[in-house]
Amino acid sequence: MSTMAVARHSTSLAHRSLIKTLRTPEALIDVTIQPIIFLMLFTYLFGGAIANGDRHAYLQFLLPGMLAQSLAMGGMALGQNLNADIEKGVFDRFRSLPISRAAPLIGAVLADVVRYLSVCVAILGFGTIMGFRVQTGVLPALAAVGLSIAFGLCFCWISVWVGMLARTPGAVQGIMFLLILPLTFGSDVYVKTDTLPGVVQAFVSVNPITPLVAAIRGLLLGGPVAGPLVTTLLWMAGLLVVFVPLALRGYARRA
Repeated sequence: MSTMAVARHSTSLAHRSLIKTLRTPEALIDVTIQPIIFLMLFTYLFGGAIANGDRHAYLQFLLPGMLAQSLAMGGMALGQNLNADIEKGVFDRFRSLPISRAAPLIGAVLADVVRYLSVCVAILGFGTIMGFRVQTGVLPALAAVGLSIAFGLCFCWISVWVGMLARTPGAVQGIMFLLILPLTFGSDVYVKTDTLPGVVQAFVSVNPITPLVAAIRGLLLGGPVAGPLVTTLLWMAGLLVVFVPLALRGYARRA
C-alpha cells in the first residue's frame, strides 16, 4: 500500500479519535486539571523549602520541567484506550476494511496531538496566572511547545507497545507508571542535578527527560539550547526506531 494511502487512512482514523475525545471531554482531565494541581502543589508546598523561600524563582525553574513530565505522562491514556478498543472488538472491524494495518495505530497517535496541546495550554496558561514569565520571546516559546509535543508523539509509542502487550487497560496504566515515574523524578524536573547524590546524577545524565527539560528551559528562560536539543532529537529518533516496529508487531499479534 502506498505512503499516501497510509497517510489518508491514518488521518481519517485520527479524525474518528478526535470526535470521540470531543464527545467525552472528561477524558482530558489528566492533561488539563492534573498538571495544574501538580504545578500548584510543588510550587506552594515545596517551593519555599527548595528555593529558600523564593517560590517565584522555583516556579520559573519548575514549570518547564512540569511541561516535559506532563507530556510524557499524557501518552499513558493512548495505550489504555487502544487496549480497551482491542478488547471491545473495535480492531476486528478495522481488519475488515481495505486500510493499512498500521493506520489505526498511527491515527490514534496523531489524534493525541490534541491532548499534548491541552497540556501546553493548561500549564503555560495557569503558570502565567501564578506568575511564570517567558524570558525569551514568542518564537522560542512556540519552539518549546513544538519540541514538547514532538517528543510526546515519539514517547507515546512506548504506551502503544505496552497497550498491545498488556491484558487489561489497568495493567497498561500500572506498567506505564512504573516506567514514567522513575524517568520524571529521576531527572532535573524538580531539583538541580548537582544537588543529587552521585549515583542518582549518573542516572539523570542518561535519562531522556533531562535533555528535553534543559532544551525547554533554554527556549523559555534563556540558556544553552543547541546541545540539549540535539540530544533530545537523537532520543526521539531512537524511540521511533525501537518502539514503532515493536508496537506494530504487537498489534499484528494481538489484533
